[in-house]
Amino acid sequence: MSSFADGLTEGDATGGEDPVVRQAAIDALGNMNGTVVAIQPTSGRILAMVNQKLALSSGAQPCSTIKLSVALAALSEGLISKDTPVRLEGSGRMNLTQALAHSNNAYFEALGRQLGFEKVAYYAHQYGLGEMAGYDITGEQAGTYPEEVIPAKLGGVGKMCSFGEGVSMTPLELGAMVTAIANGGTLYYLQHPTNPQEVADFQPRVKRMLDIAPLIPEISDGMAGAVQYGTARSVRLNFNEEEILGKTGTCSRAGTRFGWFASYANTSVGRVVVVVFLQGGRPTFGPKAAEISGRMYRNLYDHNFFIAGPTLLPTDAAGEKTITSIP
Repeated sequence: MSSFADGLTEGDATGGEDPVVRQAAIDALGNMNGTVVAIQPTSGRILAMVNQKLALSSGAQPCSTIKLSVALAALSEGLISKDTPVRLEGSGRMNLTQALAHSNNAYFEALGRQLGFEKVAYYAHQYGLGEMAGYDITGEQAGTYPEEVIPAKLGGVGKMCSFGEGVSMTPLELGAMVTAIANGGTLYYLQHPTNPQEVADFQPRVKRMLDIAPLIPEISDGMAGAVQYGTARSVRLNFNEEEILGKTGTCSRAGTRFGWFASYANTSVGRVVVVVFLQGGRPTFGPKAAEISGRMYRNLYDHNFFIAGPTLLPTDAAGEKTITSIP
């Protein structure tokens, strides 16, 4: 599969998207064979989804982005804090911040073996893996999460936790999970308005509340470190003005390489979640997805996005922002 493609936006439904965000995503992606999804983390509204055919597909191996789910699971179970040294086979010790920043497979394999499949799977499902991330989004497919641990010859639970072996994740599923990290623990149904009236009538819909607020500071240093000095430092080729926190992923399946980067801009005036997923040949890998994200943040910044921010949430008669909860 080629890392480059033409006509990526053909057929996209754009009538309800933020035009500034969409153009920033299109310009950043260029002709790379991939998709960009931008989400408002305070509501779950998809502000832009470029190459919707790919974004709404059944997904691909999550590669090292699965480490976010595993890190939250280990923190939830009290196995580690961000500073806990974990012994690695033949390579000393490492803590969570270092392991996230440098995407260390041995560290997360060790966590996976300590947690065991049942707990790893439980938390993955809590964070939305293996289920539809969107609410009534036409054409969306769900990723898949194994019902039992993959065979030992494929690496068992360790490989599931280090680069998502046996798992298929969609850009929307990853985006929903990172949205919950960015907003303090609300897992929204993602919604994609298709016309101005749907934007005007927009109401956030909560899928479930995650008990991760105390854990987010524990993973934030590692996600910030990935951009500052780790696997996602290519973000900084284009953008340094605001803090970006994220996680890369690189792997291959049947000769096709995948490159992931999920991130959010941590600004004082608002946040935006950006997921970039690429597929193709040798030019495709996580740092390239991070570079594209950097270009997108640059485009948004240059258009004063972080000053004006995306469209405000609807308000009720008392002027309060309204949220709809779905059981």
